Amino acid sequence: MPHIPLESHLPGITGLLEYNKVTAQPIRDLTQILLRGPSSLSEFERELIATIVSHGNQCKFCTTAHTAAADLLAGETETSQKVKEDIETAPVSEKMKALLTIAKLTGQSGRNVTPTHIERAKAAGATDIEIHDTVLIAALFSLYNRYVDGMGTALPDSPAYFDVLAERLVNHGYTRLPQGYDHLKK
Repeated sequence: MPHIPLESHLPGITGLLEYNKVTAQPIRDLTQILLRGPSSLSEFERELIATIVSHGNQCKFCTTAHTAAADLLAGETETSQKVKEDIETAPVSEKMKALLTIAKLTGQSGRNVTPTHIERAKAAGATDIEIHDTVLIAALFSLYNRYVDGMGTALPDSPAYFDVLAERLVNHGYTRLPQGYDHLKK
């Protein structure tokens, strides 16, 4: 049960973003830039970063939502699952292993990222902007995770909700739909 009244058809972050559209807009804009804007990291890789941070922060809504988006982008479900189980044995590049490790550590505390972690990422081919964006995505999703769980938001009634959400995130990004979310009402 959410700590404040939220629209019941909008679980997780969606209800919070609709609750206060003024504060939601800059968060949405930053998320759109970081996860869907131009980048040498693929949208799939950026969704994996969101997934590993949310998973580490034990935010069930965000973990499930971004896992579903990553899976849809990849066209398979194995990689995101393996990343959540063990980054080092996951079927991703050495660069992504290093960046995902940095993301996971940032989710715990930015101070956990050491020069050794950065050196590993650079040695694996990560650019300064990729390292920057990884840390910023991790910090942003830590904010989201704490926002969602700190406000006690609800999980959807059906796991199928996450498939619909993933399709929306992959095909429309993180901006607010012009028609809002009334179409999700039962």
